[in-house]
Amino acid sequence: MTDTPLPPLAVTALDVAPRTRKSVYPAVFAARVDGREKRQLGDVFGLSAFGVNLTVLAPGGQSALMHRHTKQDEFVYILEGTPTLITDDGEQTLEPGMCAGFPAGGRAHHLVNRGKIRVVYLEIGDRIAGDAASYPKDDLAAHLGPDGSWQFTHKDGRPY
Repeated sequence: MTDTPLPPLAVTALDVAPRTRKSVYPAVFAARVDGREKRQLGDVFGLSAFGVNLTVLAPGGQSALMHRHTKQDEFVYILEGTPTLITDDGEQTLEPGMCAGFPAGGRAHHLVNRGKIRVVYLEIGDRIAGDAASYPKDDLAAHLGPDGSWQFTHKDGRPY
């Protein structure tokens, strides 16, 4: 028997406190995701194999820098608003009820809220050790460290 309290069985997603640190990107890139607010729902339940975030994008906000992962699959499901999905293949407007998936090594992608109302969506991704991310439009590379935190460098390997 353990004295560690069990996680809750259920919560109201919007009642989960937003992540206090708005971005893990280096300062030169962080402002580009200022309009993003993430609630780490998977962490509330102690999930370790995959993460689930309830993400809100204010008008003008974007989900991330355009990126692709080497090992992580990602999935998004739109709950409110009409974000623009930008990928290597172009742009597509998404609506509530639509979803998109991004296999590891596949299309670079991100969401941008060009509308006048907030966008709310679920994002789900696995937590595979050794993942890395590339950013085709920016001088940025990322590697998931052994401690689970992202380490960022320039594309040539110089640290930020």
